[in-house]
Amino acid sequence: MSDGRNYRPETLAVHAGYDPATASNSAKPPIYMTSTFAYASAQAAKDIHEAYFEGTGPAVGGPGHIYSRLGHPGLDMVEARLAALDGAEAAAVFNTGMATHTAIALTYLRPGDSIVHSRPVYGGTDGLYHLLMPQMGVQPFAFTDGCDEANIRAAVDDARAAGPLKLIVIETPANPTAALVDIALVVRIAAELTPRPLVVIDNTLLGPIFQRPIALGVDLCMTSLTKYCGGHSDLLAGGVTGSKALIAPLLLLRTTLGSQLDPFTSWLLLRSMETVGLRSERAMTNAWAIAEYLRDHPKVSSVTYLGFTAPGSTQRAVYDRQCTAAGSTFAFRVHGGEAAAFRFLDKLRLLRFAVSLGGSETLITHPATTTHYSVPQASRDSVGIDGSTLRLSVGIEHVDDLIGDIAQALDAA
Repeated sequence: MSDGRNYRPETLAVHAGYDPATASNSAKPPIYMTSTFAYASAQAAKDIHEAYFEGTGPAVGGPGHIYSRLGHPGLDMVEARLAALDGAEAAAVFNTGMATHTAIALTYLRPGDSIVHSRPVYGGTDGLYHLLMPQMGVQPFAFTDGCDEANIRAAVDDARAAGPLKLIVIETPANPTAALVDIALVVRIAAELTPRPLVVIDNTLLGPIFQRPIALGVDLCMTSLTKYCGGHSDLLAGGVTGSKALIAPLLLLRTTLGSQLDPFTSWLLLRSMETVGLRSERAMTNAWAIAEYLRDHPKVSSVTYLGFTAPGSTQRAVYDRQCTAAGSTFAFRVHGGEAAAFRFLDKLRLLRFAVSLGGSETLITHPATTTHYSVPQASRDSVGIDGSTLRLSVGIEHVDDLIGDIAQALDAA
């Protein structure tokens, strides 16, 4: 994809990262199932190691590989494709989304530092910054209204009083409520600070098709590739994109941690990424119809679907600036609390009660007792994750069948 054209994400998802001329003109990427690579000569071995560990020498930018823990052709292709989709210089891909988040934290935080993050965030991310990193001397601070400048600045001020602020981590739209964070506002606040903290976004809920945060000024764009890019609930992967300078230390840490993506999963992910645009569009069309049905149902108390963001509101202005569509994962609440939510879940026949999101099948879960179980109740309550909250990740089935299942479960609950 080096002919200088500005291809759209749907095209990049099919073509970026692979040149048939590099693999006997195979129309599709092969799987490089090997743990190690032979050197052409002793000098070539030295040059390849210098290029990998020092970033210098004649082998820089070449195709040489050493050992699949350090990198392999399938991983190169996935990273090139993800970087192209995000509009970034480089990418680092890991074996899970949480491995990606953890690598960012371990690379850019040190004892005595502080971090600010938006809330809500995925439960695993919350645990990373509130359970693990404090054991390493890093203090976390959170804000709950990502569209309110005063709320963000208050968290930033508290963090800077506690220690050097190194990261501002935002998840927008947020899991599970689809709450928005004003990306441009956070970038502007970060730019005013000395030293400037890195702005990291978790872009999982919209992914590279419906939101491209690098263009809005974030430093690192993290995506759980397990979700929409993988899209079939059959693989685990995570990735982060950004400048070459910021990605390079993440790659070196990955070598030490051994958290790289394996060759077969890299091939599966490449294949799945080709259809991420089609799947996302179909799922979003379904989600809109389901959200409208739920909004009008007497047993549903609220629906937090991005497509319903009120015209003229601050949130709507943020949505219009940074999102190109509403996606297909959102939350809704039923009257009657946890007991009513459990009755509804147990009556479903087609929708699958499971964690995760972004698969071809429709998934539903109860965040307070599953994905956000480890998040303290006070933190859940502060962002509206209670016993009545259900998260829905809409798939690509026929929408009438999905609504029919939801209808019978609500009627029976």
